Amino acid sequence: MRATSNLLNFLLLYLLAGLDPSKTQISPKEGWQVYSSAQDPDGRCICTVVAPEQNLCSRDAKSRQLRQLLEKVQNMSQSIEVLNLRTQRDFQYVLKMETQMKGLEAKFRQIEDDRETLMTKHFQELKEKMDELLPLIPVLEQYKTDAKLITQFKEEIRNLSAVLTGIQEEIGAYDYEELHQRVLNLETRLRDCMKKLTCGKLMKITGPVTVKTSGTRFGAWMTDPLASEKNNRVWYMDSYTNNKIVREYKSIADFVSGAESRTYNLPFKWAGTNHVVYNGSLYFNKYQSNIIIKYSFDLGRVLAQRSLEYAGFHNVYPYTWGGFSDIDLMADEIGLWAVYATNQNAGNIVISQLNQDTLEVMKSWSTGYPKRSAGESFMICGTLYVTNSHLTGAKVYYSYSTKTSTYEYTDIPFHNQYFHISMLDYNARDRALYAWNNGHQVLFNVTLFHIIKTEDDT
Repeated sequence: MRATSNLLNFLLLYLLAGLDPSKTQISPKEGWQVYSSAQDPDGRCICTVVAPEQNLCSRDAKSRQLRQLLEKVQNMSQSIEVLNLRTQRDFQYVLKMETQMKGLEAKFRQIEDDRETLMTKHFQELKEKMDELLPLIPVLEQYKTDAKLITQFKEEIRNLSAVLTGIQEEIGAYDYEELHQRVLNLETRLRDCMKKLTCGKLMKITGPVTVKTSGTRFGAWMTDPLASEKNNRVWYMDSYTNNKIVREYKSIADFVSGAESRTYNLPFKWAGTNHVVYNGSLYFNKYQSNIIIKYSFDLGRVLAQRSLEYAGFHNVYPYTWGGFSDIDLMADEIGLWAVYATNQNAGNIVISQLNQDTLEVMKSWSTGYPKRSAGESFMICGTLYVTNSHLTGAKVYYSYSTKTSTYEYTDIPFHNQYFHISMLDYNARDRALYAWNNGHQVLFNVTLFHIIKTEDDT
């Protein structure tokens, strides 16, 4: 109990940037508040996320005001630029008119020197020059108006600059850029934290999401949990017996649209619906036997086959719904597993970890749960989870840990939307349950409880 508490405390500390305990309490004076927290079923804190304290209403109003002022400054800057260009143009007019004025002054001197002889000639020239100068009057008036506007704009910009500076100081630590950077840093820490989350305990099942409706009431569909992120092939195996055809699709989208990429004709018929694709190979139970087959999709041939010693087959120890579901092959974060029952274990479930290459049993665990009473089961992180029904009111109500060789009764309900589940398998890559529900291919999301181990944990 003490070790668990230490682990939970460490997770809290880790999400708070790995600070020592004396620095994990952040006071409101520092501008931070609790943003979100999570607790386990016993009410103990798992993790806490803190974020800058803020009044959303006032914060939004201030931010909106800041944006409006910035837009106004930008508009004024553009107006000043236009006025400056126009002023420069008018200034050229003024220089030109100044030259003409000096020319007029010279003409007046000539007129005074020879009033009688040149009066008529110079008067006409003077009239023409005056006509040229008439447009200068409104130009000069506009120039004076523009000069006043420029002065006003400059004064307003100075005032606005002071206001913006005040708002910036008031917002201070809540600057958007700084807040954005804090979010990025938090995301980085959370990603680093997720890398340490390898295994966990099942806490909740949500869904389902119906991917497609096809096939008979019974069947299996799956993806490879060890495939790369770009490899999203889907395999589809309809019916629980009398079939050898496996259909392959390049993606979920192709699976939904029915665009097959390839079909495989297996050398043997399969039994049941509890097959698994793992690391590029299909593992299935050979019809009317307790033999497990490993078939390579890339090579198109059987790589290994081995009898699962003492395992019941051909509806001797099936799940509740029957369908030759005696041997259930599955995979999780740890590896490849077979779940079945034997006479030696009085028909109760046996869990065996298999070598994926040779199919040899590396280790087995005998449980006290009768196989024929189980609806379906799946493995997550070395723990077997057993459902109580393949019909309505489905829930996970029994689990067995291979790590501790102990069991417990649970109560994790999930929605059996189409009333008859004949296949339910966990995919560690997708963190989801693949199910065949009465001719519907559906997905369930799972919520796992994780604990990060520290070097100090004992």
